[in-house]
Amino acid sequence: MNKLIRVTTVPLSLEKLLEGQLNFMQDHYRVTAVASDEKKLKKLGETIKVDTFSVEMTREITPDKDLKAVWRLYRFFKKEKPLIVHTHTPKAGIAGMLAAKMAGVPIRLHTVAGLPLLEAKGMTRKILEVVEKLTYASATRVYPNSQKIHQFLVQEKFAPADKLKVIGKGSSNGIDTAHFDPAIFTEEASREQRKSLGIPEEDVVVVFVGRLVKDKGINELVEAFEPLNQMHPQTSLLLVGPFEQELDPVKETTLQKIKSHSKIFEVGFQDDVRPFFACSDVLAFPSYREGFPNVVMQAGAMGLPAIVTDINGCNEIIEEDKNGTLIPVRDKNALLKAMKELVANDFKREKLSRLSRITIKENYERKGVWEAILNEYRELEKEYEKNVIPQTT
Repeated sequence: MNKLIRVTTVPLSLEKLLEGQLNFMQDHYRVTAVASDEKKLKKLGETIKVDTFSVEMTREITPDKDLKAVWRLYRFFKKEKPLIVHTHTPKAGIAGMLAAKMAGVPIRLHTVAGLPLLEAKGMTRKILEVVEKLTYASATRVYPNSQKIHQFLVQEKFAPADKLKVIGKGSSNGIDTAHFDPAIFTEEASREQRKSLGIPEEDVVVVFVGRLVKDKGINELVEAFEPLNQMHPQTSLLLVGPFEQELDPVKETTLQKIKSHSKIFEVGFQDDVRPFFACSDVLAFPSYREGFPNVVMQAGAMGLPAIVTDINGCNEIIEEDKNGTLIPVRDKNALLKAMKELVANDFKREKLSRLSRITIKENYERKGVWEAILNEYRELEKEYEKNVIPQTT
């Protein structure tokens, strides 16, 4: 059985962003998962029953550590001789693709799920652009996980168009709509969930799920919620996710408002976000940049209409007045207006809710995404064998 190595910067990406996919691929390849944080990675490997290999990688720009990561990966690839190395996330991409090319790995694949450089400026932006271009140059195929990212990479000449491909309709992993199903949660269970959080039963709940950082639009969300709650006191804001103040801090005033506002409920990171979707009414996701956001697909599968920024990925999942609404980036007034309309208009909210789950089931069912990725592997494998193995007559 041929070897497939999947590389991400941290184990959480393997666990959450690629949930279930490595097990699916294990039926077709001998899979090894590579990431930093040996202890967490080993535990994940034991849980999902795949081999693991730990390499120290950071999410910051750290040239000395990055070179060590490339060298360690190179030695590992030379030893293992995989047919395919497939990387995700920027740091794993540059380290993994460089090392795989140096080691002579025949099929080198990188998935682009968001571009941090879009929010960078000055020298940082230039460095990130060089890193992305070097990653793509080292890969044999690059997979933007949304059409908008694909268009951007072609227009800005990050890689030749024939090296870029969007698999299916986008997404790196799709959504398991049997798992994200509102029917699993009874009305009574959702009432109890609200009660346990202190959220009034009669409130319209706007939920955000993700990292509580500046780039996710948390400052604008909190600033827009304050006047919304003044106009419609029977509203609550539920924040589900961790702060990352050391990497991408929200404003101190935002932190204070989150802590002090009687209708803002912050619950931190949660292993299972479904109960929080189930007790909510609307998703607000005012992110500055995305690849193809799982949260928006998860919320849709749970029957929530979504307010999202008009950015990569979000504007492919959400169609105006079908399953949600689109707003400009960093526009707290537009966010307030969109939240106010869905909070006040029960008929519209319920109509969008009905169509939300249908849209996800039709376009982003997880098993279909996995099959499409496997088909891509198989096609590349056939192409490689055709070019390497002499044909006999």
